[in-house]
Amino acid sequence: MQTAYTVLILLTLVGVSRLMARVIPIPLPLVQIAAGALLAWPSLGLHVALDPDLFLFLFLPPLLFSDGWRMPKRDLWRYRGPILTLAVGLVIFTVVGAGFFIHWLLPTIPLPVAFALAAVLSPTDAVAVSAIAEDRLPVPIMRMLQGEALMNDATGLVTFKFALAAAMTGIFSITDASLTFLMVACGGLAVGVALSWLVGRLRGWMIARGWDDPATHVVFMLLLPFAAYVLAERLEMSGILSAVAAGMMQSWVDLLPRQTTTRLLNRSVWALLEFAFNGLIFLLLGLQLPDIVTAVTHNEVTLWPTLLWRCLDVLAIFVVLAALRYVWVRSVWRLMVQIRRWRGRADDSLELSRRSSMLLTVGGVRGAVTLAGTLSVPILISAGVAFPERDLLVFIAAGVILLSLGVACISLPLLLRGIASEPDLRMKREVRDAWKRTAEAAIHALENEGLNDTTATPDAAQEVLATEVKARIMSEYRHRLEIFNDTAEAQALAFQMDQLEKRMRISALRAQRLELYNLHRHRQIGDDVLRLVLAELDLNEANLGLGK
Repeated sequence: MQTAYTVLILLTLVGVSRLMARVIPIPLPLVQIAAGALLAWPSLGLHVALDPDLFLFLFLPPLLFSDGWRMPKRDLWRYRGPILTLAVGLVIFTVVGAGFFIHWLLPTIPLPVAFALAAVLSPTDAVAVSAIAEDRLPVPIMRMLQGEALMNDATGLVTFKFALAAAMTGIFSITDASLTFLMVACGGLAVGVALSWLVGRLRGWMIARGWDDPATHVVFMLLLPFAAYVLAERLEMSGILSAVAAGMMQSWVDLLPRQTTTRLLNRSVWALLEFAFNGLIFLLLGLQLPDIVTAVTHNEVTLWPTLLWRCLDVLAIFVVLAALRYVWVRSVWRLMVQIRRWRGRADDSLELSRRSSMLLTVGGVRGAVTLAGTLSVPILISAGVAFPERDLLVFIAAGVILLSLGVACISLPLLLRGIASEPDLRMKREVRDAWKRTAEAAIHALENEGLNDTTATPDAAQEVLATEVKARIMSEYRHRLEIFNDTAEAQALAFQMDQLEKRMRISALRAQRLELYNLHRHRQIGDDVLRLVLAELDLNEANLGLGK
């Protein structure tokens, strides 16, 4: 029962923290970390023993799956060069540069362990950045941060595992590590895509046989990220990349017929799941803070001087991480822009000003992956041999997470000052074109019903138009009266009219949806436009009582 009470308390606190963030001018992640730390205060005494493997399995797959699902694939492909340099090149650059610095700053940390710590400090959290920036970041920068966060989780954790193995065995081969990394990454992507495709085919087979219960399909969708993660890990591939790939594939597979109610339910369930899990992650970080501080100072004679020096170490490491990120962004981006100019493919969206470089640097906020990875460090290397400076590693990781969040909370509003929160003009244009094309498709579908085959002269056309408008208005009043008419004939007539109207409206809506899918298939609209228009079409169909 104690576990159930703890879960209920944490979920309640997630909801309360959201309300507090509306009143307190502090970003939600910091409010939740503070609430967790307060809850762990000795007077309240809530203690949660965090199992890193369970944490990785329970929280990361669904959140990464959801991020992959929502990530606009066209933008991901458009910014593939910058995203890959951030997700792969910057991680390696950080591991080498920060690893040597950590070993120099803290000689008690062996070099392989320092590399492992630098690797686990590399993954970023775009969800926290989005919450802090309140959707005011320029679209290209936000897309780069989202793509980086999707990819560098796997890069950082795989590199972390290699460095950890080297620290425990003393054996490391860069050739073997590179080949293993490629196999693990590509294998994870392949597992996620294949499993998501199979689930999509299974759902299509079920729908064709009338097994289209929304709750059943949503349960399959909830289980998919966990299945992708577990299967990839069992095959010694990247479970994180598998969950991301499954989400990205599912955004294509999920455009199934007769699934309107399922999509509506699925959106609501995933919105609730993301809100609860993101809140729980930061609450758990706050709950771990007292134990982390106690562990790093328990062998010291004096508490506060030791804690102060440790905090200065964390600050120095954070500054070096930020400097490495800024240097990488400025130098590599200049090189990329120059190369594109030489090739005659200049792109203004890749021109980075000093402010844009600072936004990308400050936007590299650390989050759940860093915490979970650090806590997964084993306590013992072998029987009776403790892992070197494990408590210090956890303290540094927690400190870097807090510092990155705090700096982002202060710096992002300042850097965004003077930048108007302008809507995405491309998206607005595509939304307008999508509604226009789908409306034309609906009109065409209604014309094919054979109800508007009357030809008329211009004068007669005006008369017909006036009659049609008058009949539409009068029919609404007649329908209201017929609801209260208890004769069987009147009720049958009203029922027939309702069915006819619903059939026509359903035909028009489904024609709109097919045209929308066609626009997306031919890459005339992006995933974000598809989701926006499809959500409204689904809602309109569900309001008719026939959505499935």
